[in-house]
Amino acid sequence: MSLYTISDAQLAFGHVALLDHADFSLEAGERVGLIGRNGAGKSSLLKIVAELARPDDGLITRQQNLTTVYVPQEPEFDTDDTVFDAVAAGLTHARALLDEYDAVAHQLADEPEGPQHDALMARMNTLQSSLDAADAWNWSTRVATTLQQIGLNGEARVGSLSGGMQKRVALARALVVQPDVLLLDEPTNHLDFDGIRWLEELLVSQRAGLLFITHDRAFLDRVATRIVELDRGRLLSYPGNFSAYQTRKAQQLEIERVENEKADKLLAQEEVWIRKGVEARRTRSVGRIARLVEMRKERAERRNVQGNVKLDVGQGEKSGKIVAELTDVTKRYGSRTVIDRFTDTVMRGDKIGFVGPNGAGKTTLLKTILGDLTPDEGTVRVGTNLQVAYFDQMRAQLDLEKSLADTISPGSEWVEINGQKKHVMSYLGDFLFAPERARSPVKSLSGGERNRLLLARLFARPANVLVLDEPTNDLDIPTLELLEELLIEYDGTVLLVSHDRAFLDNVVTSVIASEGGGKWREYVGGFTDWQIQRDRSEQLALEAQKEASKDAAKDAASNAAAKESAAGRNTQRAVKLSFKEQRELEALPERIAALEAEQKTIGAQLEDGSVFARDAQEGTRLTERYAAIDEELLIALERWDELENRRK
Repeated sequence: MSLYTISDAQLAFGHVALLDHADFSLEAGERVGLIGRNGAGKSSLLKIVAELARPDDGLITRQQNLTTVYVPQEPEFDTDDTVFDAVAAGLTHARALLDEYDAVAHQLADEPEGPQHDALMARMNTLQSSLDAADAWNWSTRVATTLQQIGLNGEARVGSLSGGMQKRVALARALVVQPDVLLLDEPTNHLDFDGIRWLEELLVSQRAGLLFITHDRAFLDRVATRIVELDRGRLLSYPGNFSAYQTRKAQQLEIERVENEKADKLLAQEEVWIRKGVEARRTRSVGRIARLVEMRKERAERRNVQGNVKLDVGQGEKSGKIVAELTDVTKRYGSRTVIDRFTDTVMRGDKIGFVGPNGAGKTTLLKTILGDLTPDEGTVRVGTNLQVAYFDQMRAQLDLEKSLADTISPGSEWVEINGQKKHVMSYLGDFLFAPERARSPVKSLSGGERNRLLLARLFARPANVLVLDEPTNDLDIPTLELLEELLIEYDGTVLLVSHDRAFLDNVVTSVIASEGGGKWREYVGGFTDWQIQRDRSEQLALEAQKEASKDAAKDAASNAAAKESAAGRNTQRAVKLSFKEQRELEALPERIAALEAEQKTIGAQLEDGSVFARDAQEGTRLTERYAAIDEELLIALERWDELENRRK
């Protein structure tokens, strides 16, 4: 039996049907990813399941005593609370039962035998059963255990925590309840890469039924066992993760297109038939006319796929070949070093992703590259003829009181994109804003709509350097994919900060990553390529450390043996290499030179970056081979050194 079922649900805001005779169910242990366009009604459905809202119509069935917990996009806390108290707030009902049980127990001790005593005893038995069912006797231990599992300090003040850590507190407050159904709205917001990976592992290990909204495609692929799409009021179910959904969705849209074309063609034929002359009308079939009326009705009711955003960026004049050159740059805030002796060159056409944990200094590094911040040490040489368009993750560039039209084109009804004038109403329409909303204030927009407006404002200005600081927040998946296509085809330079792993993989040709302690390093390729190279570097370092420990132990043993036999030795003879080892030693310099030449060739291909746009798989293969050569070179050099020392 399903944990939760909603049948024939209807929900509308104004003339827009968010749920149009929709059906949905959630089974025990399922992890359902809910996707759809911004404004489609995803959050509304989540609130209906959470019993925070009700549909206009429809039948809802829930398992008896079902425990459901909802975690909103932006959880609210009393900032003066400790983390322990904030998490314990999830057990408010259980603690209230326990308080009442204690109060009844005290009353019962003072109450003489009689009807009142019997009533108190009955109430006490009821409360005991409720406390047993809720496992409320050890609520304090449950809170402490949950804090330990999630890695939180119970004594810390909530107000002192970062957005990512507050997200963890919200999840802990939900999980301490041990719910049957967990509802999450954009759970990856404010989390960095490590936080997202932690959350993936946590949710995959949970037994609760899970329904969550996210636009993070990599997160959907890792966590979801089923995708449900809210599309034009209907809930469409696709087994499997996001990649499986993409395949099935493409097939479905093609079938829908063919069926619609057939229906439109038949309708056109019937319209011609009914408009024929008097002679034809004498032979009209009552059934055929009824069918025509029904076809007209179906065509009117058909809700076509919502249009996609039309993205086009105003291309500025070409910048100089070098966009920025940094030499031994250091930047500090007080005693903390954010950038430590970083050297790099950003070339025209580079598409660079900046990755690292929250607070590592990604935005600081960006502003230093652009010359907006002066380093404490080192030099920054900014290139010539730079036209920078900046996308701010905090949307600070938006005046909430201004209208949409004034935000895009203040004082004018026209915008100019690549030399062509376009009316501001038409331009806003490209970003899915209806003409009647053009005069609405920015403050009336949702988070996703504000991001779309900021993109519209950004792309309306000529630029040859795009700086995008968390542009993917609140954007739906179709808009994300279109933004990816635009950035891939863009001729200028792109500097991108994002926690969307799929977005980074699809757009950037290199990654500048935080290595901790203010150290930054550039890697060729996208997010996955960086992970592969970083993991291999860590593995090689670990292996080198182990080898060093072994060598030290061997040296100690050798020294001890040498001391024991020193008295009986007057001379030391050289150790001869075998014939096979001699041949190996002679071949190693040529082998090392060949590996270095191959790595140099691959490096040149990867630095160009075009290989990723031309053939992403080949780009990944070359990146993996580049890293593998590092390991082969290390082994060859160590072997050469060993044989050469023995020969001598």
